[in-house]
Amino acid sequence: MLASVAPLAAQAADTARYAVLISGRESGTQEVWTDSAGARVARFAYQDRQRGPALVQRLELGPGGVPARLSTTGNDYLKNPVEETFALDSGRAAWHTSGGADERPVSGPAFYVSADEVPEAAAVLVRALLAAPEHRLPLLPGGEAELVEGPEHEVRAADGETRRVRLYLVTGLRLTPYPVWLDASGELFAQGGDGRFMVVRRGWEAAAPRLVAAQEAVLTAGAASLAQALGRRPAGPLVLRHATVFDAENRRMVPGQAVVVEGGRIAWVGPDSAVREPAGAERMELGGRVLLPGLWDMHVHLGGEQGLFHLAAGVTTVRDLGSGRAQIRSVRRRIEADSLVGPRILAAGMLDGPGPFAGPTEVLVDTREEAEAAVDTFAALGFAQIKVYSSVDTALVAAIAERAHARGLRVGGHVPAFMSAERAVRLGFDELHHINFLFLNFWADSVGDTRTLVRVTVPGERAAGLDLASEPVRRFVALLRERGVVVDPTLNVFERLYRGRKGVPYPGYAEVAGRLPPLARADFLLGGLPAEGEKAALYGRSFQRMLEFTRMLHEAGVPLVAGTDGLAGFSLARELELWVEAGIPPAEVLRTATLGAARVAGMERDFGTVAAGKVADLVVLDGDPLARIGDVRNVVRVIKGGRVYEADALAGAMGLAPPAP
Repeated sequence: MLASVAPLAAQAADTARYAVLISGRESGTQEVWTDSAGARVARFAYQDRQRGPALVQRLELGPGGVPARLSTTGNDYLKNPVEETFALDSGRAAWHTSGGADERPVSGPAFYVSADEVPEAAAVLVRALLAAPEHRLPLLPGGEAELVEGPEHEVRAADGETRRVRLYLVTGLRLTPYPVWLDASGELFAQGGDGRFMVVRRGWEAAAPRLVAAQEAVLTAGAASLAQALGRRPAGPLVLRHATVFDAENRRMVPGQAVVVEGGRIAWVGPDSAVREPAGAERMELGGRVLLPGLWDMHVHLGGEQGLFHLAAGVTTVRDLGSGRAQIRSVRRRIEADSLVGPRILAAGMLDGPGPFAGPTEVLVDTREEAEAAVDTFAALGFAQIKVYSSVDTALVAAIAERAHARGLRVGGHVPAFMSAERAVRLGFDELHHINFLFLNFWADSVGDTRTLVRVTVPGERAAGLDLASEPVRRFVALLRERGVVVDPTLNVFERLYRGRKGVPYPGYAEVAGRLPPLARADFLLGGLPAEGEKAALYGRSFQRMLEFTRMLHEAGVPLVAGTDGLAGFSLARELELWVEAGIPPAEVLRTATLGAARVAGMERDFGTVAAGKVADLVVLDGDPLARIGDVRNVVRVIKGGRVYEADALAGAMGLAPPAP
């Protein structure tokens, strides 16, 4: 059933209706009309695996088409209540949201950006930008939006009707250009970013793939130019002098080192006093700064432009766990051709079963034959492993694992509903993703359908009471160690769910949140699961138990990998901080995010350490991450395969404001 909210006002006869598509499947609606007072009203709701917003927004426009009055009610993606108001009176703007209230003077047209997005608001902004000088407008609470007009396209509805629509790209709202399609009358026709999520005028759903392809073509051309501007390949050898090198093998920092890079690989590493600089080499003085092997994020869902975010954070390799087959192969080709800034990509093929809780994948399997054929296709396309999702029929798990192993692929992912983690391991899982599924193992007979939100609410309610010294826990940990099962805990995800409070930056993100454009900033203010008082305290204790369990796994010798499943480029540092908070030494944590990940991927011959013969994936940092792991945020320069990127230039290209002095 789709989420719903009570009508705010009677709909007009000419109500515009839209379909919300997630991975091509209809998952919700938007309805837009003008009420009797002349205000624009939008009702927006969708369901995404029992999550999703249900909002009603009423908007009165002032001079220049900017908001003069706004109210938004309903619930957000995680079902937290939403009550938001905005008013512009006599040159003063004031707003009140779940995160607090603020006001400030306004001397000219300025566009208020609601933290709780409704697609219709994007069309209102585009129309205001079209009317504004130079197509630019200040934003409230902060920043500036600019409009770039894209091409016009003719689209066709299922009944044969054709319509001309135009693409507009809004910059300054998010870290990447924000695509919006308007029809010839200036009304919203479609809006969506990466093809997974798309809002399109009802009756025209078949046009969505063409619109996504058209906007991707425009974004691709811009990304190619940016890639050439941001990265450079030295004309000859590159010599890095006076580096403090992280020796991942021995978990230590080695000062006074020089590194010679030739042909995209490390040719020599040793003391500064012993280096012989090749003829024609470029010298790069590091002044004692830390030099790391490139970092790895072992759990991402990579949109095309997000690769830049990873590289800016020093992440030179990622493991994508479930993007569409065509999408991830296209992104990888573009990165390899230096027409897109981004990390190296290991890709996992994601399988799920059909049904109301199917995950974000186009590969849904219901029989052994379908599952084996899907595994064969992923293997033929060069994917590194198979990711099993929550709706996969438990009767298919053994067959999937057997076929994947026969094709040389690893198997991991979510534990399917109505199955314990122990059973998944015994049937062939090589990995378990997300720490909550390890906790759910101990309540498999009582937890219910983990395709729903119970997979996060039940651990939040029960983990605090789990005795980690109990025999069932010790037996399970021993099984994981004996089988070499890799655990990808994604602790930062559960910190956001259990510790996050709406309107307050997530722990560890306060500094960066203030440097972001408004809608990107809102992503850091979403809060967690609805909880107050004792429930919030209980969630906090349960998250602490998750940290303790992660330390227990490490100390027992269970292999761990650092993955985020979070905000691209910003989450890895927080994930590593949480591992240290759990009690794992910083040197072990940093080793896991470099050499450890390369070993799990079977790529340690070429990656993971600063050593002669390895690929030159290197990160220059300020600070000392062995003393303060959060210093991994202080990226100065990134070298990927010998190609050099300056961190400040990468941050500027993302729309990240400079740090406060």
